[in-house]
Amino acid sequence: MTDVIRVPNAKIALSTASVYPERTPDAFELAGRLGYDGVEIMVGADPVSQDIDVIERLSDHYEVPVLAIHAPCLLVTQRVWGRDPWAKLVKAQQAAERLGATTVVVHPPFRWQRDYARDFEIGLARIRDETDVVFAVENMFPLKARGKAVVPYSPDWNPIDYDFPDVTLDLSHTAVSRSDAMEMAVKLGDRLAHLHLADGTGVTNLDEHLVPGRGTQPCAAILERLATTGFTGNVVLEINTRKAVSRTERIDDLAEALAFARLHLATSP
Repeated sequence: MTDVIRVPNAKIALSTASVYPERTPDAFELAGRLGYDGVEIMVGADPVSQDIDVIERLSDHYEVPVLAIHAPCLLVTQRVWGRDPWAKLVKAQQAAERLGATTVVVHPPFRWQRDYARDFEIGLARIRDETDVVFAVENMFPLKARGKAVVPYSPDWNPIDYDFPDVTLDLSHTAVSRSDAMEMAVKLGDRLAHLHLADGTGVTNLDEHLVPGRGTQPCAAILERLATTGFTGNVVLEINTRKAVSRTERIDDLAEALAFARLHLATSP
């Protein structure tokens, strides 16, 4: 047989952020119903997302594993799990180890987090020596103000040119930064440890997180590349369904996103 479809060992997960304004328990329920391989916990304002005991019970109840933890790095989550950024990463590591997750997603530090930013690369290297959990630094994007680019991150919004052995590539963020997502994926090579699969059209300062295939990003091509390279990380659907007019529409979007990922995360030799 020559026309054999090959599918990599990568798992396809649903970010709990994808069901907002529904809550973390709803993400487990929908991930199980639709056939996702697991979930990524976006630790945020939802108290359930912060409580590892409850998360563990949800995972057991719905028989949906936790594949990744997204540490609370957003502006709106600055006080979640305390205010010390290193303590947050330690807590995320402990949560991942307890839940069997392979990856912690972390953003580059904000520029005003000077001590954290100064020691970020060294600190992540130290953590890597203490755990098998992968800390994958996510690409972000500059903001535009009065026609000028403003970068709120340090050392930069783009971790690719820095000494991070593991990176999360977010395809909605590449749309906002108007980056060449495929070029970034190729340049990362084996350092591409985690993919946030979503789409975008490149609207200034708007992180759209569209269902893949509804924007301008090379979502299909990148999935097909991962299939040919034997990618073993996680592909996480991190889409925005908050404008869905009904729960049925939200479920349809989540099902479409999963079908897109399954279709393109396969290749014939």
